Order: sequence, then structure tokens, then C-alpha cells
Amino acid sequence: MAATVHPAFSNPTTISVGYTRHNARKAAESRRLGARPVRCEVAVGENRRVTVRNGNDSLDICRVLNGMWQTSGGWGRIDRDDAVEAMLRYADAGLSTFDMADHYGPAEDLYGIFINRVRRERPPEFLETVRGLTKWVPPPVKMTSSFVRESINVSRRRMDVASLDMLQFHWWDYSNPGYLDALKHLTDLKEEGKIKTVALTNFDTERLQKILENGIPVVSNQVQHSLVDMRPQQKMAELCQLTGVKLITYGTVMGGLLSEKFLDTNLSIPFAGPPLNTPSLQKYKRMVDAWGGWSLFQSLLQTLKTVASKHGVSIPTVAVKYILDQPAVGGSMVGVRLGLSEHIKDSNAVFSLVLDEEDLSSIQEVQKKGKDLMRVIGDCGDEYRRA
Repeated sequence: MAATVHPAFSNPTTISVGYTRHNARKAAESRRLGARPVRCEVAVGENRRVTVRNGNDSLDICRVLNGMWQTSGGWGRIDRDDAVEAMLRYADAGLSTFDMADHYGPAEDLYGIFINRVRRERPPEFLETVRGLTKWVPPPVKMTSSFVRESINVSRRRMDVASLDMLQFHWWDYSNPGYLDALKHLTDLKEEGKIKTVALTNFDTERLQKILENGIPVVSNQVQHSLVDMRPQQKMAELCQLTGVKLITYGTVMGGLLSEKFLDTNLSIPFAGPPLNTPSLQKYKRMVDAWGGWSLFQSLLQTLKTVASKHGVSIPTVAVKYILDQPAVGGSMVGVRLGLSEHIKDSNAVFSLVLDEEDLSSIQEVQKKGKDLMRVIGDCGDEYRRA
């Protein structure tokens, strides 16, 4: 494919507020006064990129990220060469930010092959737009400097980069305070140039505030957030707005449940609807059940279809745009089944879509009929920490 520089890479939007302990205290006080109602901030124009920032640390990313959980098995066999070719097509289309993890099968290795193709076959200004975000999910062992360093070096070698664009840190057990030790060591590695930005994944509001108060320069927190799961807007978004931390969301199209494929289907009848044959479909079907069940979900899909038809886009495009317009959201993940299927057109349509008040009102009318998942599950990430 011919190398070109796309208009998508211009006009980055910087969304940041310098973190202070004063802001953290303000957040705590504000939460004691009660949560504000959820509102949408409608973005106008094609602001495709956003800069996440904390102090002197910053990274600009595409606001629709390519999620690579799907390379870890369970979604179909991934062919290495086909997958890398698909990554190049996404990047050439302006969708040049890839999200992966140390435990997503060959994801980091695929990125390493891909980024070397970019270095050889695309101009330097194109390479400057490509981002590789990874996650580190360590076992519950003592977080020594040497252990953290070697773990990060593994990702650097696999991704074939001198410095990781973003390292997103996950911790399973809050009763073990070792996560603060790990984050301090990660911050040291950032100062050495091994990591460009430090971030979190699946941390709750209380722990995010504690981490910030300990001087860790976190730029973002990756959390589950969709039209069904609006928990991040109840506590997390307020702290993020006060401190400048951005939310990167996953599960935004619920593994594909928020799509035309599942509209007008009845999963209670065996073999009557599309099979829930991937880990993500099974995971987010449980979220639907917790929220209000399949019948209410069908009402949501029907409403989204009306909105999508009005704007000439798909249901997933509306679902992503709605979440991108939420307070504190910097970017939203859309999973990619590299070499198996593509949704470049739907993802790019997000940037030109503007949802009007009629659209928002119709969607929120259905949302308010669902259960409050904060009461059912807890805060962001609690689904991974509660039995």
C-alpha cells in the first residue's frame, strides 16, 4: 500500500489539567455532596487524536484505539502475516493506536513485526503517529525494582521498542499495598526513558486518588464503559476531570453485542440467534443480564438503530461516539480480529458523527430503565475483585 500522510493526523486535541493534591481533596469533597447527573459533551469536528498528560509526561493517541485482546485465542486462529497486514491497513486509515497486554498471546510480538514494517515501508512522519500501548498484569509477588525492570524489558523486547509509549498497570488485590511499590518503580523506569507514560487499568476511584496523592504521574485509567455500563461517570469521571487523568474505555461495543447482528434476536431459544462464541460476547452478555436482561437490551438496540439510520452509520459507531462524548473520556477501544474481519469504515465514521439532543434523549430514556451497576457490581474494576 502506498505510504501517505493522512489528514487524520492533524489537529490533535489536548485535554489535560495539571494534577494537584488540592484537586484530589476537591474531588473527595465533591463526592461527599453526591454524584452529578450524567451528561454528554457533544464534540464538533473531526478531532481524531487526543493528548493524555500529567505534568511533563504526555502522549497523543488516536481516540478510537485498536484493541488486541482478540489475538489471545478464542476468537479464531490468527495468521501472523495476515494480522500484520491488517494492522498496516488500520494505521493507513488513520487508526494508528494499538492496545495490547503482556498476556494477550502474541499481541506484543505482532506489534514488534508491525512497527518494523512501518519503519521500513512508511515515511518518518507516519511512524510518529503510531502508538503501541501495553499492559502489565503481574503476579502477587514482591514488587522489587529488579522484578519490575525485567518484566518491562520483556515487553520492550517483544514490541521491539526502546521506550514503551504507555505502560498500563493492573493489580488484583488492593489489600496488598505492593501496587504502590510497583508504580514507583515504573515511574523510575519512565525517568530512565524506558517508558514514556505510566497509566492504570481497572483501578477504582479510591485507589486512583491514593496513587495520585503518592505522586505517581498517571495519565490515564483504562476501564469498562459502555451504554450499558455507565459506572465510570458516577465517581471516576469527576476525579479525572479535577486531576486531568483521562479514561480509556473498553467493552464499548460489548464484544459486538451492540451491533445490528444481535438486533431482533431471542437468545432464550436455543440456536435461534447468533452464537455467543467468543470470550468477549460471553463476558458482556453477563453484563446485559446484570443491567436489565435481553428484552431491555433489545429496546436499546432498536433505539440505537433508529439513531444510526438517521445519521447513515452503524449501531457500533453510535455506541462508541456516545461514550467518547462522555466527561473525562480520552479514547475508546474497539477490538480488532486481525486478518479475520475489519471495521475500519465504522471506526472512522465515529469522528464525523455528531449526536444531537434528540438522539441523546432517546438513548438515555432506555438507559434509565436499567439497573445501577454501581450498586450491583461496585466501582470500576470491582468485577475483577469480587467473588
